[in-house]
Amino acid sequence: MAAQASLSSDLQRITEARHHDPFAVLGKHRNHDSEIVRAYLPGASAVTILDGELAMRRLDGSDFFEWRGAPGTVPDRYRLRLDWGQGRSGVTYDPYCFPPQIPDFDLHLFNEGKHWHAYQFLGAHPRTVDGIDGVLFATWAPNAARISVVGDFNQWDGRCHPMRVRGGTGVWELFIPGLGPGTLYKFELRNRDSGYIYLKSDPYGQQFELRPSTASVVRNEQPYSWRDGEWMEHRQRHDWQHAPSSIYEVHLGSWQRDEQGNFLNYRELAHRLVDYVRQMGFTHIELLPITEHPFDGSWGYQTIGNFAATSRFGTPDDFRYFVDHCHRHDIGVFLDWVPGHFPKDPHGLVRFDGSALYEHEDPRLGEHRDWGTLIFNYGRNEVRNYLLSSAVLWLEEYHLDGLRVDAVASMLYLDYSREPDDWVPNIYGGNENLEAIDFLRQLNEVTHTRFPGTVVMAEESTAWPMVSRPTYLGGLGFSMKWNMGWMHDTLEYMKKDPIHRHYHHDVLSFGLLYSFTENFVLPFSHDEVVHGKRSLLYRMPGDEWQRFANLRLLYTYMYTYPGKKLLFMGCEFGQGSEWNFNAILDWYVLEYPFHQGTQRLVGDLNRLYRDVPALHRHDFTVQGFEWIDCHDAAQSVLSYLRRNGDEIAIVALNFTPLPRFGYRLGVPHPGRYEEIFNSDSAHYAGSNLGNSGTVYADEVPWMGRPYSIVITLPPLAGVVLKAVSD
Repeated sequence: MAAQASLSSDLQRITEARHHDPFAVLGKHRNHDSEIVRAYLPGASAVTILDGELAMRRLDGSDFFEWRGAPGTVPDRYRLRLDWGQGRSGVTYDPYCFPPQIPDFDLHLFNEGKHWHAYQFLGAHPRTVDGIDGVLFATWAPNAARISVVGDFNQWDGRCHPMRVRGGTGVWELFIPGLGPGTLYKFELRNRDSGYIYLKSDPYGQQFELRPSTASVVRNEQPYSWRDGEWMEHRQRHDWQHAPSSIYEVHLGSWQRDEQGNFLNYRELAHRLVDYVRQMGFTHIELLPITEHPFDGSWGYQTIGNFAATSRFGTPDDFRYFVDHCHRHDIGVFLDWVPGHFPKDPHGLVRFDGSALYEHEDPRLGEHRDWGTLIFNYGRNEVRNYLLSSAVLWLEEYHLDGLRVDAVASMLYLDYSREPDDWVPNIYGGNENLEAIDFLRQLNEVTHTRFPGTVVMAEESTAWPMVSRPTYLGGLGFSMKWNMGWMHDTLEYMKKDPIHRHYHHDVLSFGLLYSFTENFVLPFSHDEVVHGKRSLLYRMPGDEWQRFANLRLLYTYMYTYPGKKLLFMGCEFGQGSEWNFNAILDWYVLEYPFHQGTQRLVGDLNRLYRDVPALHRHDFTVQGFEWIDCHDAAQSVLSYLRRNGDEIAIVALNFTPLPRFGYRLGVPHPGRYEEIFNSDSAHYAGSNLGNSGTVYADEVPWMGRPYSIVITLPPLAGVVLKAVSD
């Protein structure tokens, strides 16, 4: 009687979709001298075990079907014929006749936070088990009472496919035969305490429906035929620190669209972008986040699917084609990656199993109030593993050349953008997020070890020390750091009327006090052309001619200053309006000479930076830079040289609209100096004032150097001269 009562209770819990171990009830079981096959099939009118044509008996008043008979009659993997009435029927293998599929070792590594390929068994993956095709579903939710896989295949009914939990690992799994790529699915979770039902997209999903739909999609995992082997082999031994890196930052949804205003596919974007980027001389493309996100207005920074390329532009293989095509045309690809926060959309990670699983329970630790997003719990092994395996996926499965890590400062500081009473100190009483620091170091150690030649860049806006220094020296281990201080100082200086600039001349020289403490990227990014800041062009003072001259001068300064370069799309041709994520760039302005000139200037600066080793070889070390004169505030002129051994390039910048005739500069060598770049050239829509191509050094000591040259400095312009050996 006790056994019958227990069974009755189990059946009731299966019926109510609250049983934590459906395999204990469903499937094939030995009972003394007989064997029982039990299935729960809501809506079925009759069920037959096809192997032997064994009719199953419906239990009175229920949707349970049972067969009892001699052991060995039913094979381990058996098929059921389901009759649904009105002539509808189907045949399927019973999901509850399959053993666990995920090896214990994988689960152990995952729980320890050391499984870099967790995405290979968590999520949804087409599998063949004992010769039977299907999909293995798995997710981590230790506080759920019950989880089911739901989708079109079971009318989104959580009673049909409850999953098995793998002991204390918190991982649930279920192999469902007969499903394949393209299947729409979600996880339905029942909270252990409240009984509340949650319907969630797959945290490890590698493909999603097009927003506003939110279902995950089983990805086709057929191997992609990569053709970038030469690039990948070269990348492993590439000396990126001493190579030119000029990055074109792109938002794929607003760079260009088709004639009807629809998004372009990744494949079409690949061809258009590569042609343009090669023409412009950039070495890399950096994509604003293309990880799946529900809200266009977040620009991708409020990510739901950290393992999925957004379906806005096509399939995962379409994105692989994009990267492959870039590589085959010598263009690297970086991805803006967002481990700093995640959105509160109810189908996402927020309280995934009813508890603060990926986030913190305490909002003082777990929420960015000004962004309306949640903060990952970096101290939890499985959460850290989730993020690390996402990084590994993009570098390994998509061949990306690096990641730009967003909002690093928000991760490092517990009091980031918080009121004094709205944060919790660390165990030592400080404001440093020790768990996030450990995570970032581990991220850089894992990626640099496993993917030599790739880079990880930090958007870090504070004076945190040693961001781009190795972890074994106490650094965070990033390859490079965005130089936000230089960017802010430079734009503050450039927006001032030239008549006042001499009062602020030290702003231009201040950056060299710390320029070689990190491996810096000089960024004029998307953040500088939104939210009322105006475009770069319209942050420049003066009339139209002066605005464009200032913009050309700004770019000349950036491309000759130590550090790798980054420019947001549209800035290269002087877009006048702020960036609008919901519309394409103002390409029409290229009908006008000033914009044409700016575009030509950026292309030539890219080629100059690439072709003159003195301008890039020592971007990160002091031996690549020397001041000629940083003190000429009276005339707002800045001059310096860039060096690669004996090769030198002389840079002189005039930040006023007054031409400087007969301007003398000290130089280290006698002989001929060729003007190799002039931002005031008529080719760039300038006034065409310059030095007629060549000047010669006089044996006149100047500025502490044994020789000097006399040049003409055009108005609001920069010139670059190179010492030439005759």
